[in-house]
Amino acid sequence: MLKTLPTLVSFMLAQAPAIPPAEIIRPDEVRPLPGALDRVPVFNSNSPEKIQQAGILLSTLNPAGKQNPAAHLNFSFNDRFDIFAHHVTKAAPVPAPQVMYLGILVENPNKTPVRILVLQANTRLTTHAPFVNLPTQVLDQRNRVFAGPGSRASGDFLRRERDAIFPESYVIAPQTSQMLTVLPIPATALNGRSLLMRLFSNGRVNLASLALWEKPGTDKIPTLEDWQNLAQTGQLSTPRDRTPTPLTQTSGQFIYGRVAGVSQGSQWRATVTDRPEIPYLTIPAENQAISYVVNTLDRGTLGTRQIQSAPMLVRYPDTAYRSHGNYGVLYELTLPLKNPTTQAQQVAIRFQTPIKEDQLSQAGLRYLQTPANQIFFRGPIRLEYEANGTTQVKYFHLVQRRGQMGEPLLTLDLPPQTQRTVKVELVYPPDATPPQVLTVETRPVIAPVSQNSPHQPL
Repeated sequence: MLKTLPTLVSFMLAQAPAIPPAEIIRPDEVRPLPGALDRVPVFNSNSPEKIQQAGILLSTLNPAGKQNPAAHLNFSFNDRFDIFAHHVTKAAPVPAPQVMYLGILVENPNKTPVRILVLQANTRLTTHAPFVNLPTQVLDQRNRVFAGPGSRASGDFLRRERDAIFPESYVIAPQTSQMLTVLPIPATALNGRSLLMRLFSNGRVNLASLALWEKPGTDKIPTLEDWQNLAQTGQLSTPRDRTPTPLTQTSGQFIYGRVAGVSQGSQWRATVTDRPEIPYLTIPAENQAISYVVNTLDRGTLGTRQIQSAPMLVRYPDTAYRSHGNYGVLYELTLPLKNPTTQAQQVAIRFQTPIKEDQLSQAGLRYLQTPANQIFFRGPIRLEYEANGTTQVKYFHLVQRRGQMGEPLLTLDLPPQTQRTVKVELVYPPDATPPQVLTVETRPVIAPVSQNSPHQPL
């Protein structure tokens, strides 16, 4: 029997090869990012991302005397260190417990008290910052624009704020342990919590990130004894995330895995110049652009061979080999832009999300004419620059999909043979997917800038 026309059309469409999305090739000069991560250790708790069972998420306690020694990585923090945690949970049917508690336990192994200063601390739930649809770029001077707990916590952290629930300091008595914080994650359809802390300790301490369901009865919050018992007798929380691919494997599927361990690097600070011995960045020629890679990782260096992912000092064997994503890392970049020409030039600064590649397959960065549905960056960015003799600070919230070109964050008019400095900062937000690029682009000259021109340099 002959197929009906609609059926035949459907059959023919199903057999047709998929048409790849149209791309835009930007012939930027792609450069590695100057500078490097600092050496600050980061207690990095992100695996398992989805907590389904109570247990140990990450412990750097001494394994001696513990019921499950393999769950404890035996790493001490002293002086400057950070805490990053990002976990989600989902409700089970009632009457199962409906609130998961995330607890950060600190242990002082010394014979003298230890004081921990809280330099910064921010935490947000998905219920504080639901995932809403936002424009690609929004000016956000009052910290009112966010989507997701990682986006909002990163915005707070970028503004150097400290949430009121955190004290200015903790004092840990000798050879005791206590809770730095106990944070609920109400198990709604899917709820997550991001935690960022910047700390300073005047003595050695060990940490543990732990998960406990609420207790039955009226007093539902776990006690210090409950947390201490979990650290002493508990196991790693299950189910576990996917096991990462060894970094030495060069073919086949590559699984990055999620991080549970101590990474090294809290901040990437750089002055972006032509070369280390030159104190300025020469702007590109008219209609040209330079893109500096941000948060490159294994198999995603965009032709630079630069891997910015923080190394792991200690980790569990089934978790990420590096801190792929650098969640919570502060990028602090200074661009001393110089126009060496005898003509006025207009320069635009963009933050963009090209298609990830290790070696560039085309003569430049690849973007999609219609960006993919997957959101690859969702978070804040800060710009500081001089305009009319005063320092200007602008905050933007960005939402970028895979392969999306960014809008100009800032456009500067540079008179001939002048120099202007722009500072760019971002805290790389949880839930984002690297890499990105920071692009300096020189636009076509429309008219010369003169003292009589109504268009003065910004």
